[in-house]
Amino acid sequence: MRNLLKSFCPNIANLILSTLVIIVATTITLTSATAHGPTRQKVTKKVEINASPAQVWAAVKNFDNMNWHPAIEKTTGKGGNAIDATRQLTLKGGATIDEVLYKYSEEKMSYSYRITKVDVKVLPINNYSSHLTVEPVEGSDGKKSTVTWKGAFYRGYMNNDPPESLNDAAAVKAVTGIYESGLAALKKQIESGS
Repeated sequence: MRNLLKSFCPNIANLILSTLVIIVATTITLTSATAHGPTRQKVTKKVEINASPAQVWAAVKNFDNMNWHPAIEKTTGKGGNAIDATRQLTLKGGATIDEVLYKYSEEKMSYSYRITKVDVKVLPINNYSSHLTVEPVEGSDGKKSTVTWKGAFYRGYMNNDPPESLNDAAAVKAVTGIYESGLAALKKQIESGS
């Protein structure tokens, strides 16, 4: 009987241990499947403009001047187009967005920047970075340009279960609207010569 008990107990101990491992693994899997934070969102918008890349670049190249965008009341900046230059965009209505330049190439007609401060009620995003590029349209003999504006960001609410105004869809919609309205205004401004 004693030998039977000795051989039986290790099997019970192994069964209990195996059951515990399965319970813990299942709990971790279920928790990680239902509890996740936001995912990085991306928006890319382009516009073709009937003007040379040099003409288009001249309109957008100064980081401290974003007067071509219809939502911007004024831009103030420090540092020009040097890396770590800053600008503050004052929107129509008075809200502000602070940004820093982290990459600039006159030769490639492009620059990249990050938002360093914005109220999520104004723009429902976090950790935003953006890249603006001017390129010639292939086969246009330098008479047409493509402006590409792309950004990557997180939604305004960084925890789980965001309110509708701060979710992924709201962030993508806001950035898409900024890019589309800005690029349309830039095209109109350059093509009309104003």
